[in-house]
Amino acid sequence: MNNTQSWDIVKRPAGNCDVVPSNAATEENNPEIIERWGPFTSEGEAIARRVGLIRAGKCQPV
Repeated sequence: MNNTQSWDIVKRPAGNCDVVPSNAATEENNPEIIERWGPFTSEGEAIARRVGLIRAGKCQPV
């Protein structure tokens, strides 16, 4: 059985971004998700990209 997990970064209404499993980020019509980036192959890669989004001013730090 192949147990691969992909990760997304989602932007919340408050402006902060969270790293979540891709299956949680794909829910249609979710008002809590303003913007979405991904999928990424590992949680570490998604976290590194989140740092980049914070530095670029697209997300607020927590």
